[in-house]
Amino acid sequence: MGRKNHTIALLTALTVGLTAPANTAEPSGVHPGPMSRQDAFARADALTALGRQMFFDPSLSASGKQACSSCHDPNHAFGPASASPVEIGGAKLDQPGVRTVPSLRYLQAAPAFTEHFYDSEDEGDESVDNGPTGGLTWDGRADHGKDQARIPLLSPFEMGNKDEAQVAASLRKASYAGTFKAAFGADVFDHPQDAFEAAVDALGTFEQSSADFYPYSSRYDAFLAGKAQLSAQELRGRMLFEDETKGNCASCHLSEPANDGEPPQFTDYGLIAIGVPRNPAIPANADPNYVDLGLCGPLRTDFKGRAEYCGLFKTPTLRNVALRKSFFHNGYFHSLREAVAFYASRDSDPARWYPTMADGTVDKFDDLPKAYWPNLNTDPPFNGRKPGDKPALSDAEIDDIVAFLGTLTDADQAGQ
Repeated sequence: MGRKNHTIALLTALTVGLTAPANTAEPSGVHPGPMSRQDAFARADALTALGRQMFFDPSLSASGKQACSSCHDPNHAFGPASASPVEIGGAKLDQPGVRTVPSLRYLQAAPAFTEHFYDSEDEGDESVDNGPTGGLTWDGRADHGKDQARIPLLSPFEMGNKDEAQVAASLRKASYAGTFKAAFGADVFDHPQDAFEAAVDALGTFEQSSADFYPYSSRYDAFLAGKAQLSAQELRGRMLFEDETKGNCASCHLSEPANDGEPPQFTDYGLIAIGVPRNPAIPANADPNYVDLGLCGPLRTDFKGRAEYCGLFKTPTLRNVALRKSFFHNGYFHSLREAVAFYASRDSDPARWYPTMADGTVDKFDDLPKAYWPNLNTDPPFNGRKPGDKPALSDAEIDDIVAFLGTLTDADQAGQ
């Protein structure tokens, strides 16, 4: 779903009253009816403006010092500004996270999570099950913007609020409390759970309806529109990116416009296991018994024990990827070139990426227990390569792909 379709969907939700003010009485049990389209536009604008204020408000954290924007910096495509693999949060700002902070840009088109996804736009066989797909966060456990927004507000290693009531109490004292009551009801703060739900509704509306989050203003977008040119190296990189026998990146990071003409999202929203090396810089990893298995836990609990899902993480969009300073769910890599090179030689040169044990053997896939190795992706560029084989991409080809990825940076982020 692109920007136009997302706006229509949002307005449809609003006009059927899904975001009506909290605690609004309905005399004699009669439903007040749907909003007019004009009212829906006005309400969407109001929620977006309110969500924007909340997004930048550090008083909504237990520490009083950490806003949503602290980790999702608008000057870094709403991703982290630092190269740290995890950010520090909590009531005393002393609790490390366990995963790299993702960008909040280009999430508006993410479908709800499903275990079995059949792509109706796929030119191939529509009966093919593409497996777990969709949702937000690295493990897809939130389906909507408001569901995602509630996670950091209550996470002990993020904004650190102990419960919904603590968030509501902070909102009551906020400079925009009057605006909040005007949007959700004069007595909304008398009902902490309602106030919390209203807050995440506004945050979700801001994060998924504001054009700040999906401008489609990169040089590649201009190229697709016939308004810009790519260099020879960038064009070579694009070919390698899409070549199913070389980079094969576009198999997951879709690079062509959708059938309806919407710009490419550079993700298929799937969840995949690629065996990124264990990152010792994450404090949780100091415990050898701790393993982040993505879709099957520990942060997501509904698929605990589902061995076929262990090690799977969301495929992120590659838009603005050149701005990042840490890559993959655990931030192991700190350069885009290294991230691309990992794909090219994960299996042909594992000693480059994984630690060597005392007996001289390489501890391959050291962050994924061997019982789950069957879940690892082996499609090109991996393609059954063995140690000593020629890597899927040469150094020059890696450079070309990295150059192409640089064209995906949005115009407002250029120069960052």
